Amino acid sequence: MTDSFRPCAIVPSHNHWRAVGAVVAGLRAQGLPVFIIDDGSAEPARGALAALHDPKGGVTVRRLDANQGKGGAVMEGFRLALAEGFTHAAQVDADGQHDPDAVPGLLDLARTNLDALVTGVPVYDATIPRGRAIGRWVTHVWVWVETLSLRIRDSMCGFRVYPLAAVERLVASGERLGRRMDFDTEVMVRLFWRGTPVAELPVRVTYPPDNTSNFDLLRDNVRISLMHTRLVVSMLLRLPGILRNRPRRVGQGIHWAGLAERGMGWGLRFCAAAYRLLGRRACLAVIAPVILYFYLTGAEQRRASAVFLTRAFVARGEGRRPTWRDGFRHFLAFAGRALDSFAGWTGRLGPEAVEPGETDALREAAGRERGALFIVAHLGNVDLSRAVLDAATRRRLLVLVHTRHAENYNRLLRDWNPEAAVNTLQVTDIGPETAIALKERVEQGQWVVIAGDRVPVQSRGRVSLVPFLGEPAPFSQGPYILAALLDCPVYLLFCRRVGDRHRLDAEKLAERVVLPRGRREEALAGYAAAFAGRLEQHALADPYQWFNFFDFWARPEGSKAS
Repeated sequence: MTDSFRPCAIVPSHNHWRAVGAVVAGLRAQGLPVFIIDDGSAEPARGALAALHDPKGGVTVRRLDANQGKGGAVMEGFRLALAEGFTHAAQVDADGQHDPDAVPGLLDLARTNLDALVTGVPVYDATIPRGRAIGRWVTHVWVWVETLSLRIRDSMCGFRVYPLAAVERLVASGERLGRRMDFDTEVMVRLFWRGTPVAELPVRVTYPPDNTSNFDLLRDNVRISLMHTRLVVSMLLRLPGILRNRPRRVGQGIHWAGLAERGMGWGLRFCAAAYRLLGRRACLAVIAPVILYFYLTGAEQRRASAVFLTRAFVARGEGRRPTWRDGFRHFLAFAGRALDSFAGWTGRLGPEAVEPGETDALREAAGRERGALFIVAHLGNVDLSRAVLDAATRRRLLVLVHTRHAENYNRLLRDWNPEAAVNTLQVTDIGPETAIALKERVEQGQWVVIAGDRVPVQSRGRVSLVPFLGEPAPFSQGPYILAALLDCPVYLLFCRRVGDRHRLDAEKLAERVVLPRGRREEALAGYAAAFAGRLEQHALADPYQWFNFFDFWARPEGSKAS
């Protein structure tokens, strides 16, 4: 780690001790020195926290005899971290609510945005108390008012990485900061006012069944209300300076999986109900204002749409640049895709909704006892073809997915039809154990389905840069490396909407993927280029059915042209 990025972790704890050992172990596994701040805990938490003190092992426990509140505990952690010369501090709550697998992602964002406050944006499951969810959204709205911006999507998540230099300047200024449950929001808003950018990463959050909350419903809600009053008054008094210090935008070029899900669960359920009552076209008309809102506020996705449509229009010989109407139409098509999938999984669309195109390769695969690898793309709606399959064929599929950025939507599908989650395997990277398990599935006759148009979260530079719409784009080598390990036939599968129906096309890419020694990179690039060429043809047939709303041509660190 460079001198400009020397991170540690701060874990504030008041009477949380059941999960803190696992939290600390996960942080130490990432190489982070850990400061545990025991904020006046009583037994047995006091003894359990004290037992974790191991300075030589990278864990320091500092006890505050009198309870200071979460903010007070974190501020004590800041003082310890600054005294030890650390540049950044990862704040992690001690109750085990947050997904430990997200820590590397937070650190990577902090490493590439040294001056930014990097924060998790919670993706909740069904365990979140309804009152807590409503209260959080009230705070979100106030923060948008206080910052005159929609850039902070969640200011209450206790899972973030602070740039300590900015924190030190804020503390030295003498500005008042909340010491208890009002701290997380207030420190973020005040740092934003002073020009500190905010970078965000979606993280899964679960409320454990034995979780003990330190949130005092009456007192902390009063504190938070007073905090918002202070912030609004301060914002009005300091408006010129706040506007002058607007932080730069961060997040351009972040990994596609870092684009947080933007639809609330209740909003998606409203869309589902509207579809059931009104049908597809009327539902799209009803939700069009909502889609327009997402289009106007989704800067990252809007830019990505414009870049792709520009390239597509040039390749199609249209000789024009996309307008805002084209961008909105692109977003609306994505909403239509989600509605079609919902309709398929809930039985409102049957097998007749998908018509066969070029499917000789699919019939060939179906006639084999041994399985195969199918490569798909985020173009059109392959998921609909899975939804309307007969049960026997559907269960032959094993779909490798990364859906943590779309938890609400996928939970909605599972609620309506549990089959939507059958034979799906959540992956961020495919290691040796996964490959062995997949080979066993193929031997049993299953079809492994993997996306070929997105680079895995932990790609480690395993990409081939091949031509796509006029410029080299990074395509993951993972599908072809996996195919070589599985030693099975490889097929491409596309499903595009044509009029009121969907057309399904399949073709064989290779009987076997062969990676000769000494020519491995060249061979991988050849397979990736073949897939990219077919993907380009389908994308140009209807550019509005391209659903990769991120910088597709951004090159991952360490990648080389092949």
